[in-house]
Amino acid sequence: MLSSDTFGVGERLVFVHGFTQTKDSWRSITKTMSNKNEIVLIDAPNHGDSNDISLNLETGANAIIDAGEDATYIGYSLGARLCLTAALSNPKHVKRLVLISGTAGIEDSVERQNRIASDEKLANRITQIGVPTFINEWLSLPMFAGLTPETNQREMRICNTATALASSLRLCGAGKQQPTWSRLKELTMPVLIIAGQMDTKFVELAKRMADLVGSQAQLKIIANSGHTPHLEQPGQFLEILQSFLKH
Repeated sequence: MLSSDTFGVGERLVFVHGFTQTKDSWRSITKTMSNKNEIVLIDAPNHGDSNDISLNLETGANAIIDAGEDATYIGYSLGARLCLTAALSNPKHVKRLVLISGTAGIEDSVERQNRIASDEKLANRITQIGVPTFINEWLSLPMFAGLTPETNQREMRICNTATALASSLRLCGAGKQQPTWSRLKELTMPVLIIAGQMDTKFVELAKRMADLVGSQAQLKIIANSGHTPHLEQPGQFLEILQSFLKH
């Protein structure tokens, strides 16, 4: 069973973090929500206290459903890909779905193989240089330019292990995600799709996902934000999320 923490009272919300993070990455965001919601924070496979649990996206999605049961599922980046996979395979358990900086997969087979090769190199680099140095390199990527030393959660991220992060890339990297664009129309629950305005690649992915999901999808682009809108603009993010949850 994946490691998780549960607190609060009310309708259940399950939060799944991104690559290199842990369940604690959501604490500052969810603390104001626990008076009206039961909050479940999950350590994704190969992260945090689930660091010794190695699963691919499909088996990882099933494990997240096992931990969260019937709930609204909220995922960021890697977490979004896990939650999307969970919603497609276990729709009866997913009351609502929130995807932050997510994708339905890489469709071009050559591009997908290139991404697998790139993630393999990255996995090898983590084990060569160690987690603290890798996290410094990871956070210096352009897509995280909107984060500051106060918001980048570096100390939390370096608690992960090199072996586990490498395993996550090999099993759950974007190249290993089976493209599910043609299946998005199967989602019948309310879906909120969020991207940061300055993260242009994921803005386009978000728009396309919303179009394919259909009328039950809401698309929200958060201003003055990159790939981590919930950390860069937490006030805007919470306002959007809480508005979505009222319906």
